[in-house]
Amino acid sequence: MSTGNGTRRKAMLDTYTAPSDPKTLSEIQGLFSKVKHYVKPSDGSWCLPDPNECLRHTAEEHRLLQALKEALNDVKNQLSDKNVQVWHQHTNSTNRAGKVIPAVRSAANAEICTQAWCKFYEILGTFNLLPQEALHSGELNTVHLCEAPGAFITALNHYVKTHESTHYCDWSWAANTLNPYHEANEGSTTIADDRLIANTLPWWFFGSDNTGNIMAQKHLLELQVFVSNMRRVDLVTADGSFDCQENPDEQEALVASLHYCEVTSALLLLSTGGSFVLKMFTLYEHSSVCLLYLLSCCFGSVSVFKPATSKAGNSEVYIVCLNFDGKEAVRPLLSKLIRNYGPEFVDKEALFPNKLIPESFLKQHFEVCSYFYTLQVETITENLRLFGNISAEEKQRLDYIRDCTAQEYLQRFQVRFLPRSRWISRNTVSPACRSVSGGRSQGPKKQTGSFNQRRELQTLSWRERIQKGYHATWIQRHCTEASGTSCTLGGPQSNCQVHSWYVIIGAALSTIRNSPFCDGGLLNHLNEALTDTAVDWTSVSPCGSCRSVGADPLMSVIKEDSGDRNSEKQHCLVFGSHSVWRDYESQTGDLVLRFVPEPSLPPRDRVTMHDGEPQYQQQLVGCVVYSLQTLNTGDALLLPVFSALTRVTAGLVFCLHSCFRSVTFQCPPPCGAVGAVLVCVGFCAEAAARVLPVLTGINDSMGALLRGEEDGSESSGRDRQVLQFVPMEELLSGGLTDFLWTMNSDVIQQKLHLLMQL
Repeated sequence: MSTGNGTRRKAMLDTYTAPSDPKTLSEIQGLFSKVKHYVKPSDGSWCLPDPNECLRHTAEEHRLLQALKEALNDVKNQLSDKNVQVWHQHTNSTNRAGKVIPAVRSAANAEICTQAWCKFYEILGTFNLLPQEALHSGELNTVHLCEAPGAFITALNHYVKTHESTHYCDWSWAANTLNPYHEANEGSTTIADDRLIANTLPWWFFGSDNTGNIMAQKHLLELQVFVSNMRRVDLVTADGSFDCQENPDEQEALVASLHYCEVTSALLLLSTGGSFVLKMFTLYEHSSVCLLYLLSCCFGSVSVFKPATSKAGNSEVYIVCLNFDGKEAVRPLLSKLIRNYGPEFVDKEALFPNKLIPESFLKQHFEVCSYFYTLQVETITENLRLFGNISAEEKQRLDYIRDCTAQEYLQRFQVRFLPRSRWISRNTVSPACRSVSGGRSQGPKKQTGSFNQRRELQTLSWRERIQKGYHATWIQRHCTEASGTSCTLGGPQSNCQVHSWYVIIGAALSTIRNSPFCDGGLLNHLNEALTDTAVDWTSVSPCGSCRSVGADPLMSVIKEDSGDRNSEKQHCLVFGSHSVWRDYESQTGDLVLRFVPEPSLPPRDRVTMHDGEPQYQQQLVGCVVYSLQTLNTGDALLLPVFSALTRVTAGLVFCLHSCFRSVTFQCPPPCGAVGAVLVCVGFCAEAAARVLPVLTGINDSMGALLRGEEDGSESSGRDRQVLQFVPMEELLSGGLTDFLWTMNSDVIQQKLHLLMQL
């Protein structure tokens, strides 16, 4: 980005003048002042209750707060028949801050410039979030919980680096989020956008089981160790939530356990004088009352803030806590909070009994809730009034306010240009690896139709849901030819950094719900079908309307390569039954086929494990090891795979990519089997020699885990499995991600097509 462009942007900011119309000016100023503060009484009556009285009493509903909840839900229920996409388009057009994001992108060159970026930058510009001790010492340390995709981090980086005259400091950060690469994490709760994560993996904490689930008690203590190199922790942010769109009336209760864990984590990590920012929603339940009272007792100031860039019609607010009293002040209670830490918090007793929460706090809390209730209801009511009924004059007025709001944001928070070279992910220009999400559509948005229509959809069978879904036509299309042979990985992969590979062992996978190498919607469809359908893949018949695909395409790919071999016969190692290939041996010419048993499919009761089933994975690793040990330079390999959804199987494909001149696939394999067959041509023995010791060690580790011999503990081995051995940075490099995405899509389409015929 040229200096000239930056100069023009600065001129644009300098020439902005606020609206002269008092009503418009007041409306814009009001957008940036939606905040309420808890004011502690001077008599010190707001103090932490006796720990012995905590978490032992039944939760009590607060009548006035529940009345607000019911009234708000009545208003929100008027949206149940609205098509969500049409409604979002409408509310985007009425959102006063709707032009802020494009304005910031244009003016500031912001990294991961999302709504979250703008909200946190607004919080930084509104509150003295960075403790004075950190600024005076020149050292700032921050921890970010539930942070994917990382916009709070990039916003803070932008803020610090464009305010160096007043905020110069040596900044260190660490972050946690649900691991987007962990196959057992639910796709609905895991953010797939890994633009920052893929390039900053060492800074991200995923815990000993590699899930990144901050609600696991062991992860809380492990996170404390992870950040122990920080002299002090000055700021903790927590931006977590769940997808509650299918049960919006109970959003607050559904996220209560997560908020409890985020608050407990902050109290454990923060140093005296530190700051905490927590995203919450409505504050009507007793669990929220208790958390707000806890924070009010532990921090010098607590504010509830609705950023202008947070859509006014939703319940989202940010709790901004400044000047932490320190762990010593909260230590007795903190120990009890840690003991009761976890996702079951809502099923336990209330954090505090109602009798120990002062009436003065409850009064202020109700005023806070009433204030934000009124703002939200006014917005929803206005949006309903204008839905399909915006006059030209009203639209012109809204557009003017939106333009003014964007300019007010840029000037108020002094949003300045930051060169790409000063971004966190500096290699975004010439990436060492590409993220899974980078440049790729994340698939169709989950939310379509109205809430009532989506609720009705959930009552249908999986077949009916597919027939009404985005992928229906594609899934039901009959196979007319083999796919995949035109999708090629050219090798051998020259930059294979075997010396930097490391093994990740974590909790054994229960099912594959999420994969960085396929469309999440497709995988959800397949898992729903497998859950509701008893299927044994070894006995599933091919679809009668699909054309039978044989081995001809595979043989042609291999024989095309044999021209380089002169008179020497080419060998091909085939993992599969000789009977499957017998009819094609006469067509192989000088190609010599050698058959060995293929990996057995996952057991019938483990079908939702796909290629994540540990025994299947070990067999697959064993097949690759055997191939690399026995093949000669120039030979070929045919290896069937059930799928390549896991990092382990992806790592094996990467190894083959590193050892062969080309890797393609055919789906379906010959004779109607499920999955795909990898076609590897032009073996390179020298490259295989580098990879083979690693795979041999992986094979041994998998065997030990299956036998329950890890660390000499029988139970620990059986509860754990190898999750990864090739670093994600390498799995995301080159064209491997596209290759795996294409292959898995074809495999899932084939499996769903067969299941639809059953």
